[in-house]
Amino acid sequence: MQKPPFRWHIVVFLAPAVLVYTAVMIFPLFNTLRLSLYTRIGSDRIFVGLENFQNLFGNPIWSEQFWNALGNNFWFFLIHMLVQNPIGIALAAILSHPRLRFAALYRSAIFIPTILSFVIVGFAWKLILSPIWGIAPSMLDMVGLKSLFAPWLGKEEYALTTLALVSVWQFVGIPMMLIYAALLTIPEEILEAGEIDGITGFSAFWKIKLPLILPSIGIISILTFVANFNAFDLIYTTQGALAGPDFSTDILGTFMYRTFFGFQLQLGDPHMGSAIAGAMFVIILLGVCIYLFGIQTRMRRYQM
Repeated sequence: MQKPPFRWHIVVFLAPAVLVYTAVMIFPLFNTLRLSLYTRIGSDRIFVGLENFQNLFGNPIWSEQFWNALGNNFWFFLIHMLVQNPIGIALAAILSHPRLRFAALYRSAIFIPTILSFVIVGFAWKLILSPIWGIAPSMLDMVGLKSLFAPWLGKEEYALTTLALVSVWQFVGIPMMLIYAALLTIPEEILEAGEIDGITGFSAFWKIKLPLILPSIGIISILTFVANFNAFDLIYTTQGALAGPDFSTDILGTFMYRTFFGFQLQLGDPHMGSAIAGAMFVIILLGVCIYLFGIQTRMRRYQM
């Protein structure tokens, strides 16, 4: 059997994109990993191997901040998984109903916050939730719930959850649109066959549509994981690099930024900052690998 000819025009077409991606993504990644293996003493850069990682995980000066940021990051991610994605799925199911009027308007209204700047979102919600000049107290007072108001961004036990919910508000449109697109690809013949068997309404979604969109839900889950472990902007915009109060909103992104570039009285240490970035890369890589391993295992079960 004759081999197909090598398509050089495809290589020429993709080469610019590959070069740009390498320059802005691959090279900085490997350079960051390289920096994590060095330290600076005076004006000299000395190779120390994995010593920076040993300090990050074992030295209380660094480890306490790292484990605090990692725990906060997991909580930040869980709120998105347990709140954002189910709401996105529910909204997609409602908006995909063929008899719903003004569905396009609703989709646009829900998706608009995702294109807003983090600075705008963070500043706006900081004003809304302010106990001094915010509108949240008066809005709660209008419905008789003013007693529930608290300075949520100023209390350690509430600040991180509040910011996670603000992030959910901003990005719930992404899983909504992805699930909505997946629902539109379901053949009408399958739904009509379900109607013949008496499966309609919510039962149709639960028994027919949901199993068919599970691959899309899996992709959304891993995208949520990657995005939340790369999060930085919203925390920095609202709480600053110190991620207050008392580091209660500190996540790996703010911890890495504060360590790498320095902040206020803390001097920057690019090598320890690179070690934190390397740890973030490994955590994200492990999450993606676990997801891919799960997919391969499921495919083998179907093939058996």
